[in-house]
Amino acid sequence: MNENGTDAVSAPLRAGFIGGGFMAAVHGRAVRTAGVIPAGVASSTLESAGRAAARLGLGHAYSSVEQLLDDDSIDVVHICTPNVTHAEFAAAALQAGKHVVCEKPLATSVEDAAAVTALARTLGRTAAVPFVYRFHPMVREARARVRHGQVGRVLTIQGSFLQDWLLSSEDDDWRVDESLGGPSRAFADIGSHLCDVIEFILNDRISRLAALTRTAFSQRGGRDVRTEDIVSVVFETRGGAVGTLLISQVAPGRKNRLALEISGTTETLTFDQEQPETLWVGRRSGSQLLVRDPAVLDPSAARYCSLPAGHPQGYQDAFNSFISDVYLAVRSGTAPDGLPLFEDGLRASRLTSAVQRSAREGGWQDVPPNYPEPTGHKTPLLTLKERQ
Repeated sequence: MNENGTDAVSAPLRAGFIGGGFMAAVHGRAVRTAGVIPAGVASSTLESAGRAAARLGLGHAYSSVEQLLDDDSIDVVHICTPNVTHAEFAAAALQAGKHVVCEKPLATSVEDAAAVTALARTLGRTAAVPFVYRFHPMVREARARVRHGQVGRVLTIQGSFLQDWLLSSEDDDWRVDESLGGPSRAFADIGSHLCDVIEFILNDRISRLAALTRTAFSQRGGRDVRTEDIVSVVFETRGGAVGTLLISQVAPGRKNRLALEISGTTETLTFDQEQPETLWVGRRSGSQLLVRDPAVLDPSAARYCSLPAGHPQGYQDAFNSFISDVYLAVRSGTAPDGLPLFEDGLRASRLTSAVQRSAREGGWQDVPPNYPEPTGHKTPLLTLKERQ
């Protein structure tokens, strides 16, 4: 029982949001589905917070991030702001005693990602990053087939994540601006999702890689562009598999196509996020197309079937499942299997850093594990007041 005599386990949790754009809308819908109260939002100004609160149904409009974090009734803070602010806001929320859901990238440098990850670990808070493609049931089915040995020894991986929303030189967004989006765009934004899904399914890590990057247009919106539109990667895993990745935000006709093919000595598995209800299982003879059906899937996949077979599930359903598991972890103190935490956000930062090093210096680059943390100088995370 809490100080008000309410059962703290069954009492509805309350979520606060920093940022009021597209991702805040996605988070807000997922929070409501999980039975959590969207209690308030802070944005760049009180006026913009008020508009977001009204438009997205996020409750109270706070005059500042500090005011939101000072509200003891807020249990979990969702950070949906430009990339360069993520680590700063996440650290402030953790220090205010909140659990945190922080949009990726967790940080725009490995040093900041490591610092905020260590802070979450020290404070014992649930701190999650929305690598939500893990929550498609057919991704879980692929993972189960690898785990149970049905694929055999994994030999090769082909992956791509293709979009066309920046196809024209006239297309622009804050993510293109390095001062807001950080030094990597295409890889940090969508390539990180692709790598996370691959490593999640394989229960293996990319150990080294070689990368090329390209910027399709030197200017957008009247300013120079220094972040990449296209990334090509060759990689090797610790387990000895080899693979290739192609990431592009300038691929005509592709809206949000995360696709991967994993080939082992027995089976090939193919998943396409734009067709998330199916998983192709290739064999030397007797290939088949598995359709999402909780009656026949592995229990770890059937758990994420929120609708009966034949009723399509998509991206928002995957996001809803992620948020449901976040709040289960908050309530129970134990993270469900496969919940992506800040450690996974740090992992993505290390991969992004290796891609940038390879593109800049050439050749193969090792991708170090998260722990032990690298020794030497670390850039400290500045507090909100220090950054003002």
